[in-house]
Amino acid sequence: MKWKRSERLVDMTYYLLEHPHQLIPLTYFSDLYQSAKSSISEDLTIVKETFEEKGIGLLTTVPGAAGGVRYIPKMSEQEVKHIIQELIIQLGQSDRLLPGGYLFMTDLLGNPDFMNRVGKVFASVFAEQQIDVIMTVATKGISIAHAIARHLNVPVVVVRRDSKVTEGSTVSINYVSGSSRRIQTMVLSKRSMKSGQRVLITDDFMKVGGTVNGMKSLLEEFECELAGIAVLVEAEHADERLVDDYYSLVKLHEVNEKDRIIELSEGNYFQKGRL
Repeated sequence: MKWKRSERLVDMTYYLLEHPHQLIPLTYFSDLYQSAKSSISEDLTIVKETFEEKGIGLLTTVPGAAGGVRYIPKMSEQEVKHIIQELIIQLGQSDRLLPGGYLFMTDLLGNPDFMNRVGKVFASVFAEQQIDVIMTVATKGISIAHAIARHLNVPVVVVRRDSKVTEGSTVSINYVSGSSRRIQTMVLSKRSMKSGQRVLITDDFMKVGGTVNGMKSLLEEFECELAGIAVLVEAEHADERLVDDYYSLVKLHEVNEKDRIIELSEGNYFQKGRL
């Protein structure tokens, strides 16, 4: 079947969006569309310019016999700011306030469209880094982890509080859970990661950073390297913070349970240098 250029462009764009960070040889498209490589290159130039103009991402070309084209999801600063402000407005609603200064976030974490955008925000930061695995702890961080993994095209591993028979042999550690100073346990299947992998840790809410610090310790047991930390919301605990190097979208400064006031601001996402 001979493809029209308009058909090629639509199908090619869809394929690239579905395979982020994957190097795709030009011969793949050439064979698929029964077209010369010169025509495919012209098509890719159109896609590249459109992606960059619309802030969808970058299309990079790797020259040589083993080369090809790679789509790297990116998000503009303006769009990131819009998402952060939307998050602040949503989380600032008084009916989200829970005892202990926590915020009800389940509805946002379960919103696939919003999580997809949040995932792309964090994926944009680490787009130039080698990320092999996204790690989070069950259960609320799972949706964020999968959203980031979708845009980086890497697997997700989920740390649990107790072992499951379906996960086989496990590695467990004890860690101090931040402000409560309680000793808790983390468990991860031995088959989850391989030695030497670079891991991005993520979580939905960070108070002092005890859980994140526990996951960092777990990486050492697997002889893996920490590539970065991404949290949706951080609470203001400057004097007690156990984790220093991380990205956050929103900072929770204070909650007044009596007057039901939630004070939020932009996290450190734009204060941190780009990787």
